[in-house]
Amino acid sequence: QVQLVESGGGLVQSGGSLTLSCAASGFAFSMETMSWYRRGPGQGQGRVRVAEISSRSSATAYGDFTEGRFTISRDNDKDMLFLRIRNLKPQDTGTYYCSRAGRDFGPGTQVAVTS
Repeated sequence: QVQLVESGGGLVQSGGSLTLSCAASGFAFSMETMSWYRRGPGQGQGRVRVAEISSRSSATAYGDFTEGRFTISRDNDKDMLFLRIRNLKPQDTGTYYCSRAGRDFGPGTQVAVTS
């Protein structure tokens, strides 16, 4: 079965950086478009797509709010997905989810940014 396990979240000060990782298994990772989503800390907030990367890394897309601070990448040899976030801001706080093309999601990793 599809398994997606995120890691790398934590408590970070504004201006810092983080790299989130996602270990994928149970499907042909190298053939799938992969994405990162985020759910904000407010009650009732839905998941918003942060970034997406094509199967061979030839195309990437980012949400407008990422402001050039986010970089999505992948390692198809290791079935791993990454999200590098630079110059973290308090509004980046939330739970980040790895996703297989918006259909399957991991349990998430929490990021908290203090001002």
